[in-house]
Amino acid sequence: SCAYVTLEPCAHFGRTPPCADALIAAGVARVVVASGDPNPKVDGGGLRRLREAGIAVATGLMQESAGELNRGFFSRMQRGRPWLRVKQAISLDGRTALANGQSQWITGEAARTDVQRWRARSCAILTGGATVRADNPRLTVRLRPRAYAGNNPDNDRETGFQPLRVVLDPRLQTPKDSNLLDDSAPTLIFHAAAARPAHAGFDGVECIGVDCADDRLDLSKVLGELAVRGVNELQVEAGPTLCGALFVAGLVDELLLYIAPILLGDRACALLQLPAIEQMADARRLRVMEQRRVGDDLRILLRP
Repeated sequence: SCAYVTLEPCAHFGRTPPCADALIAAGVARVVVASGDPNPKVDGGGLRRLREAGIAVATGLMQESAGELNRGFFSRMQRGRPWLRVKQAISLDGRTALANGQSQWITGEAARTDVQRWRARSCAILTGGATVRADNPRLTVRLRPRAYAGNNPDNDRETGFQPLRVVLDPRLQTPKDSNLLDDSAPTLIFHAAAARPAHAGFDGVECIGVDCADDRLDLSKVLGELAVRGVNELQVEAGPTLCGALFVAGLVDELLLYIAPILLGDRACALLQLPAIEQMADARRLRVMEQRRVGDDLRILLRP
């Protein structure tokens, strides 16, 4: 028989025994591999083991499509950071919340359920301290365990996987009654190295100090630390300041945008906080990868 795989079968013990050994034991005659594995622990070793066992190996078929399926893994291996997706819900006039901060709910129920599926495929969900204090989010996946099949290697559809919740809180001011300090999902808080906890509620979560300037954490170091922890895909659900800073730093790979058919007015909060531009030639352009109607709302997936 012939086996077709999107990624080179591994030749080492990790979460599971070597996949190459399993294929050899199965007695297949040929293996077609879409893409080699950039992991230094593999990087050709799996293909070599298959060939040494007398199995015919072909590579490169639909390589680009396979890379898209495994984009988080490739990002972590090749760039040392997760694939970063910013999720935002906006009104038809491009606003994310009222001037007083109220934002629930801009989109309809179908769109909110759809967001849960994108959370479920993510290894971690990131937000900022200001969003935590304003909205007190849970950042958990609220779907029945078998209602999704995420691309996270830790996903357990029997029990319901919960992504790592990540908070950027430079001064460690997350309120002690915050939902993110409960035990419904693991939480990791990044803060300025010199910051000290405002209360004892931080005792149950992991806190990591990183470089900080003007109350802004070093975003590249945050992403690097998440990569070390095996985070492949990172979904950002935050306000215009943090999302804008990620765009300016060139760290955004994808924008998941839900547009609701409502108008919030020019005093409401903008989508992103970005530097002013004087010429249209300097506008930040994005490519539309996909657009789909979800309930009464429109979902657009864009990339820089």
